[in-house]
Amino acid sequence: MGITNSNKLVNLDQIDCDGSLRVTLALTAAPDIITNPTDIVLVLDRSGSMTGTPLASMKAGANTFIDIIEESTQGTNGQIGSGSHIGIVSFASTATANTQLITSVDTLKNAVDSLVAGGSTNHAAAFTQAMDLFDPQSSNAKVIVMFTDGNTTTGAPPTPVAEAAKAQGIIIYCIGLIGSDGLDVTALEAWATAPAASHVSITPDAADLEQLFAELAANISKPGATNIVIDEVLNPDFHITSISTPTKGSATMLDSNSLRWNIDSLGTTASESAQLEFFVQHVGQSGGTKHVNESITYSDTEGNQVVFPDPTVTVECEIVVQPEECPVPVDFTVEGCTDSVVVDLGEISLESQGCIIQMNVTIKNVCPGKRVALAAILTEVDEHGIEYQRGMKTLTIPAHNAGTCKDVLVQCIKFVVPEDQDVSTGTPEGMCSPRNFKARFIAHTMDTDYRCCESVLTL
Repeated sequence: MGITNSNKLVNLDQIDCDGSLRVTLALTAAPDIITNPTDIVLVLDRSGSMTGTPLASMKAGANTFIDIIEESTQGTNGQIGSGSHIGIVSFASTATANTQLITSVDTLKNAVDSLVAGGSTNHAAAFTQAMDLFDPQSSNAKVIVMFTDGNTTTGAPPTPVAEAAKAQGIIIYCIGLIGSDGLDVTALEAWATAPAASHVSITPDAADLEQLFAELAANISKPGATNIVIDEVLNPDFHITSISTPTKGSATMLDSNSLRWNIDSLGTTASESAQLEFFVQHVGQSGGTKHVNESITYSDTEGNQVVFPDPTVTVECEIVVQPEECPVPVDFTVEGCTDSVVVDLGEISLESQGCIIQMNVTIKNVCPGKRVALAAILTEVDEHGIEYQRGMKTLTIPAHNAGTCKDVLVQCIKFVVPEDQDVSTGTPEGMCSPRNFKARFIAHTMDTDYRCCESVLTL
């Protein structure tokens, strides 16, 4: 099954223009054996050549195999779980079913530990006895693990029996120990399911058997994923602000727009999840519905194909219009180390004796594609409440292309108010005395697609 779930979530569906989001990446992996129950028959050689260290090493390996399958199937209370079973068949001159296909770990290990070496080697009988343990009506996957330390010395030719087993959909693995009488590796490769490179393991050293059985159990349970690398690249309108420590593996920010999450292994013995949280901030200048990431790639040793969701967020940005530009600055350079610098910036004309009033106003609910005519009217109020005109400006506010009606902020509407027009107080108090003003705004949409019924549109 490998990766059973992949997800990517954001904690908000709408943010302000400079708002932040929490992004969560999550993976779940599980061994195949959990979702695809498997019946396994361990076929163990107890012929005379197995006496001593080889038999002890085989028992240790078989018991380790049983433990790994129990853990991989999420077994509890000493039982193999998730619908899988193991059976024990041993053979020498003849073959014996030491157990049926069962789930009790203790019963299986007791059967293994009770084996005694002696007799010839009858591989055909061993295959036949193993095949008889499987229920033809069961939908479980069927696996035979054949362990032997020598060549066939009695019984029928084993290859046709192994071929018959494979024809019934049974997967055959072979573990070979090169014993005192040698070992026909070619025969094991013929018995095993193709390719032999992944279904046959050979060793001349009995001390290696436990490791070979363990590796085979891991292979049968099919680790979810190993050597995982996830590369996340954000939409350029977002920057990463921080990365939390993932629940598994490590995460590194490569730059402000990308990160890498590495996980050594996930779901190799049981269903397992991993999660990474990181925080991003919108740094773009425009709003709208935006994809949080530009791309996300996944790879692992097992070649799992993983696709993450592509979440979006609505970004609300004000539309800013500046109808009047600021004065052009004068550039100058200060060179060297000095405590005092004199700079001649040329001439500047005094526009008026007084002050500049700069106003901002927000026009509500301006629809897309509509220009707005805006009028700003400034009056000054004397002590009797009489208003005096101080200026009026009319502006054309350009249309926007947002998807919905938006508020438009108009900035820096400037009025020059000379001091000699001061009427706010009955008796002038000189320069910079308090002055009272009123400001009014009139805004209308300029554009419409309305036409009279009798109008003729000429192209």
